[in-house]
Amino acid sequence: MPEPITIIGVGAGLLTLTTHLARRYFELAKEVVDIILGFVLFVLFLPILALCGAVIKLSDRGPLVFTQIRVGKNGRLFRMYKLRTMYLNAEAGTGAVWASRNDPRVIPLCRWMRRSHMDELPQLINVIRGDMSLVGPRPERPEILSELEKVYPEVRRRLAVRPGITGLAQVRNGYDTSVEAFRKKLEADLEYIEHRNWSTEFRILTATVGKFHDGAAN
Repeated sequence: MPEPITIIGVGAGLLTLTTHLARRYFELAKEVVDIILGFVLFVLFLPILALCGAVIKLSDRGPLVFTQIRVGKNGRLFRMYKLRTMYLNAEAGTGAVWASRNDPRVIPLCRWMRRSHMDELPQLINVIRGDMSLVGPRPERPEILSELEKVYPEVRRRLAVRPGITGLAQVRNGYDTSVEAFRKKLEADLEYIEHRNWSTEFRILTATVGKFHDGAAN
């Protein structure tokens, strides 16, 4: 008969292996679901994207979509797509800065796109490409991430998973507008990474439907 210490050791090993396989399966399945659902949503939202594009063109010269370099999983940089709701070259004189309520850089006729987060819809392309997930921590700009690391060294733990269009931090707290306000967002993101599962994914996606007035978006 095996000794109790041997039984405990084998049991612990099996538990660790089971946990690892469960998380690995979740990651693979989540990526497949993201790509399929991301494509379906992109097709469904095409009429809204067309409407937004017309408003932007009537409001300001320049492209409909702009890209920003963001930090993805494991620190990999990628180009994130957004509808252009700010004036052309809005950050030419300031560089990367935090978004704010009633941001003067935003085109007045496009403010509703930011309040309703319609400007984030092009990120469905990032989801289809595998840069992002539907649910996950919001990706930061490299300049702002470096600033955050000085105050919150643990912020790099957010890079363990693919960033998302929406996340627990967004449905719980809205968007952060300063380094100080980032603490609650970081706590929510780390909580999500530690406990994420299909139930959590579904709750966040469902809650996102009702999030149309979060204030400034990043």
